Amino acid sequence: MADGSNRYAALLRGVNVGSTRLAMADLRRLVADLGHEDVKTYLQSGNVVFTSPPTKDEILAEGIERKLADELGLRVPVLVRDGGELAAVADASPYAGKQDDPTRVLVAFLSAKPTAAKVKDLTVPAGENIEYAMIGRELHLHFPDGGYGRTKFTNAYLEKKLGVVATTRNWKSVLALRDLTGG
Repeated sequence: MADGSNRYAALLRGVNVGSTRLAMADLRRLVADLGHEDVKTYLQSGNVVFTSPPTKDEILAEGIERKLADELGLRVPVLVRDGGELAAVADASPYAGKQDDPTRVLVAFLSAKPTAAKVKDLTVPAGENIEYAMIGRELHLHFPDGGYGRTKFTNAYLEKKLGVVATTRNWKSVLALRDLTGG
């Protein structure tokens, strides 16, 4: 890593899980074209790690969003965290030690910290067993009875209730992104 540079992870919302398709080679190229270095993707679901001079997360996210829109016509929300932030997220999890199955422990990354009133009003959909804890601008999730696949407590639900963009990663991905960013 160049002197004074940081490792970042950009988390794209809703890529390769619905109708929005994006080849990871294209994502790597677009991020490199922005001047970022040592660009790597993780899985096929819109996770890209890169090195860049210290910059605000929001500015990095806006650059990637604009490049995706301009070059590929994709309107995709992007959230960015640096290695230190990802390490703090991993360290703060109240559920990581409760569960061996990484698909039952997740983190919803939010574009901003929601208001205390919105967090207070957040409720789990009827009939679902979900634990959650708002820590910083992340919502830590635990699904003791199953994974994220059948829940109504989705990114769209969180966005509606909290008024911010959300993108969720399972615990294995959170730890991998932390490790890839040197967090």
